[in-house]
Amino acid sequence: MNNKRRSINRGGFTLIELLIVMTIIVILASFVGPKLFPKLGKSKQSAAKAQIELFGEALDQFRLDTGRYPTTSEGLQALITDPGVKGWDGPYLKKRVIPKDPWGRPYQYQSPGSHGEYDLFSYGKDGQPGGDGEDRDVVSWE
Repeated sequence: MNNKRRSINRGGFTLIELLIVMTIIVILASFVGPKLFPKLGKSKQSAAKAQIELFGEALDQFRLDTGRYPTTSEGLQALITDPGVKGWDGPYLKKRVIPKDPWGRPYQYQSPGSHGEYDLFSYGKDGQPGGDGEDRDVVSWE
């Protein structure tokens, strides 16, 4: 009659085991998370600087072809679409859309600029002039 008394062997984890594993994961995340998040902001600053440098190269090529930088009213769009300037030989950017800064806002462009022939900048994470850390402006003249 032992056949009727088969032990059922169920694989898996108990609730206690799952809670212990989840607790360990939360503890590890609390140590690692704060070290990773500040680097995310720095990487966005670096990405904005790299994009501004690429825009600068495209603006320089525009100037070589036309003899001037795009005006403020023509903006960065002149790097993609012919604004009717003699000598324009673009597009000067690979993509057909002007990319936004890493925080999702358009780059600011002025020509003539206050710091040179043109000023190209992003206001950083806060979208306001000035700031420190992630909120610091990323500019073409530094």
